[in-house]
Amino acid sequence: MGSQWSGTGTSGAVDEELEELLGIEPESPEDTGNASGQASDGVAPAADLPDMQVKSFRRPDRLETEQPHRHFSDKSFYKQVLSGEGEAAKKLHQALSGFLRAEDSQERADYRSRVITAHWQLLEQLAAQIGTLPVQKQLFLRFSLLLPTAVSAEQREMLARVIPQNRLEEPVHYVDEWLEEVAYGRVNQSATDETKPSKRSQAQKVSERLERARGRRDAQLGLLRKKVNEITAIESRLQDAVASVCRHAERPDYPELVYPYEDRQKALFGEISQMLKKLSGMNRDLERGHRELDSMEEELHKLKEQEVEAGELGSSIDADQVVGELRTVRQMAKMCVGRQGNHFPILMKQYLGNDLTQIGTRENVVNIAADVEYLDPQLFQRTFKQQKNRIVPHMVLVPCYGDSGICWEPFERYNRATSRGRLAIPMYPKDVRIAVITALGDLRWQVAKEKAQHYWMEEGLTGWYYGWFSEQKLKGDVKDQFIQHYVLWITKESEGNQKLPREVRSIFWRYMPFPQEVKDKLKNRGFVYQDLYKKDQNRELSDGY
Repeated sequence: MGSQWSGTGTSGAVDEELEELLGIEPESPEDTGNASGQASDGVAPAADLPDMQVKSFRRPDRLETEQPHRHFSDKSFYKQVLSGEGEAAKKLHQALSGFLRAEDSQERADYRSRVITAHWQLLEQLAAQIGTLPVQKQLFLRFSLLLPTAVSAEQREMLARVIPQNRLEEPVHYVDEWLEEVAYGRVNQSATDETKPSKRSQAQKVSERLERARGRRDAQLGLLRKKVNEITAIESRLQDAVASVCRHAERPDYPELVYPYEDRQKALFGEISQMLKKLSGMNRDLERGHRELDSMEEELHKLKEQEVEAGELGSSIDADQVVGELRTVRQMAKMCVGRQGNHFPILMKQYLGNDLTQIGTRENVVNIAADVEYLDPQLFQRTFKQQKNRIVPHMVLVPCYGDSGICWEPFERYNRATSRGRLAIPMYPKDVRIAVITALGDLRWQVAKEKAQHYWMEEGLTGWYYGWFSEQKLKGDVKDQFIQHYVLWITKESEGNQKLPREVRSIFWRYMPFPQEVKDKLKNRGFVYQDLYKKDQNRELSDGY
């Protein structure tokens, strides 16, 4: 679990020479609150179930906090992050000292490599203590800011204004928050390609069965909700029809008498009979659906009890599991940065701007994702048993210098019906909007590919796009090309700027349609869009859309 942080720890203390180099003053007492503003008392949390009734993002009312914290202004911040972390802190301190002093390019490159290794080793050590970390170490995990003096005063102030709590209640997480979600079982560990048979304990098998059962239960809930909505709609029509039948005109000379049913009222008799017959059949389906739901709930209850007995739940943290998730986050960071990118893990002023709107904060990411979802309304829709649900994936904000977001997994392995996927968004890209759109484009491709399964090169969005890609005899990864075209689709084509090949535009228009409001505007922006608009109308007339 790791020991509680102590401000007097000396195993990772900064030597006087580096203190002078970095402008660090003697340590001052500081609060050790929680960076997320949430209690970490180890209480077992609610399950990670998306609310199917939510139809859009909750946009933030502001992008920064009204009361910025002062931790980055404390010149003992570096010492407080490393204090008490023993050998891991010592290695990072020595590597960073050498990196800052090195003048020879080869020597600097060597120390740079050592900094990267030592940095992630320290993060693994901190991850094992998640839930009990002092605020300074949480902030280090969240922003990768180790040396406050390595960034400018304006940049420190900017980062201090980032809203710490998840007030939006959207599945967008900073790394420290994400590790805590995994630690306390609120979300499952991200899938990896590694197979570890020795780790596949009875508890893990029970957990997998629980996820499958939860997926079946959630799908059943969706079907029942749809059935209830259909019944409610028919009942409303039935009430209107009965009310019309029950309205009679009175005879003026004999007010106590009413005229017979009119022809339009008698015509309703048959309709009412048909509605009652349909309701009777739907009621049988509803009764059967409730029995199945009760059975699923009973199965879930038994599996939860088995999971508790197996030790998967409770107030304790599985340190190995959290460290494993941190290693997955490291792989996410590598993919966001790319082979030719800047893999230096510590925040430096020359790689960071001064505009908060260009940082991958939770609020900025939610705003961008909401903009993209408006232009691509089917982006988060997933169909299971003919029921469409809006399921927003988890978005992990990774503090790295990558320029592209990635989709780690479109949904969880054991719950394809209702589970959230995993996206990674770099916090310090050159263009945060492009970083988010690339992640969403990656999600779009992977979900469509999974939907088509082994026919992905022949059917649907991926099939048509792969066919065009092959005809053009293009080199490279077809998914990477798709993502670049998706960026152009969202940023350029949505505004009437024709940047895509004609065939690709036609595929996207058909399989990733803009909302009708945007289509109506685009049809007046040139013959190309007008022709696509007419094809829509022809398909609707022929019922082929």
